[in-house]
Amino acid sequence: MTERYLLDTNILSEPTKLTPSPTVMWHLQRYANQLTTASVVWHELLFGCQRLPMSRKRTQLEHHYQDLLLSGLVILPYTQAAAEWHASERIRLTQLGQTPAFVDGMIAATAVVHDLILVTRNVDDFVGFKDIHIENWFET
Repeated sequence: MTERYLLDTNILSEPTKLTPSPTVMWHLQRYANQLTTASVVWHELLFGCQRLPMSRKRTQLEHHYQDLLLSGLVILPYTQAAAEWHASERIRLTQLGQTPAFVDGMIAATAVVHDLILVTRNVDDFVGFKDIHIENWFET
């Protein structure tokens, strides 16, 4: 099956929580073969993990991320098409007086150019972008 969902950082890290959301976990299992993420999300996960001191928590995160790769999680690059879409949207939103976070624009661009549904808990960070499809698995 092909990828359908691009997962944001807060969705990919949910399984590592002490008490993960049952709804998010159900979605992750149900759509396991349709999941992907963006390279910038992968960076956020690794940055958060690697800045931790050596500890049980850091080891747990490292194992979780390795498991994601071994399970076949596709990590999509920030491409020329994504950069062009992002630049246009950044200009449009800036002219409207909105200044989205640069990283959020990169994530949105990756989702849009690959025609994927962005799954995030932080819906408000992405609602200003045109042509983006968003789901919040914490609320479904």
